[in-house]
Amino acid sequence: MVGNRLDASPGRVMTYAGAIDCDLHSAVPGMGALMPYLDDYWREMVSVRALDRLNLSLTSYPQNTPLSCRPDWALDQGRKPGSSLEAMQAHVLNPFRSRYGILNCLYGAQVFHSEDMAAAFCRATNDWICDEWLNRDSRLRASITIAAHNTELAVAEIERRAGDLRFVQVLMLASGEVTLGRRQLWPIYRLAERLGLAIGIHAGSAYRYAPTAAGWSSYYVEDYIAQSCAFESQLQSMISEGVFAKFPNLKVVAIESGLTWLSGFIWRADKTWKGVRAEVPWVTRAPSEIIRNHVRFTVQPIDAADERDAILRLTDHLKSDELFLFSTDYPHWQFDGDAALPDGLPVPLFRKILCENALATYPRLAKADHALELAE
Repeated sequence: MVGNRLDASPGRVMTYAGAIDCDLHSAVPGMGALMPYLDDYWREMVSVRALDRLNLSLTSYPQNTPLSCRPDWALDQGRKPGSSLEAMQAHVLNPFRSRYGILNCLYGAQVFHSEDMAAAFCRATNDWICDEWLNRDSRLRASITIAAHNTELAVAEIERRAGDLRFVQVLMLASGEVTLGRRQLWPIYRLAERLGLAIGIHAGSAYRYAPTAAGWSSYYVEDYIAQSCAFESQLQSMISEGVFAKFPNLKVVAIESGLTWLSGFIWRADKTWKGVRAEVPWVTRAPSEIIRNHVRFTVQPIDAADERDAILRLTDHLKSDELFLFSTDYPHWQFDGDAALPDGLPVPLFRKILCENALATYPRLAKADHALELAE
């Protein structure tokens, strides 16, 4: 039955009811959907510059990789997977009986080289999400899409949308023009911390530079596997540059990063830091401790042969049951049926992953949850 899982206790059934899904993809069906949210100038530019011919799906649903969408979550009549609220409700929100679902829209507004154009399309994307998704299902929350290559415009967009508490996170890509610890980006983190917004780093690239340290890859499989290397680089950058020392209440969520690389990365980061810590005197705690306190990881995809053992091993290695957040990665094909979490997880850990860790990570979710409890 969809929505039920077994935990470690014989004969006992755990339900997904109340789950907080931290990675749902609302897909812009086409540039036409954003046109009403662009001003006259940018609508004219779409026509003059033929921007509507561009495929701006990024890695959310590449045209030449149809299997990235789960077959039973595909839409008919050639519609883009993830572009229908009714389908999302029928496929995941209702069956999993989700309490909240966080939308991460990967349309491609961030990839425009023009900073003004990127900012305009980010504004349009966020307004479209509000009207077409958040206003139509009270369970939905969203990330604020920004173009990080202009910090001033990114901060302005966060401020513009911050008054809507349904936006719980700022969305950034794992690969861009600079590493994410750079101080030019600190105004984004300062504002996010002040407003109670998490920073979501999602797998993907603006493709300003080669997405691997060895150059440009030829195939999608290379790009996909290399994403974990980008997450390692970004976390190390944020630690070494002192982001978490400067912003002690900031939370970062690694979305679709995979999990198996984390154990080796933690060991290397701690070992190397002990030897060269003099060059980064503001890093006064081991990287593993900083990650325990500040960084969370969505569970899908669980890139391990034995998913249960992988989660338990990482929980033990990092000495924390607060690292992982429930996600389905809808509509991507990361699991079959209702196996978003592996069978056999201990009950306390299951509950932590399902909802408690998300409430601790996203202050705005916790406030909304408290308001609901008072209303009841």
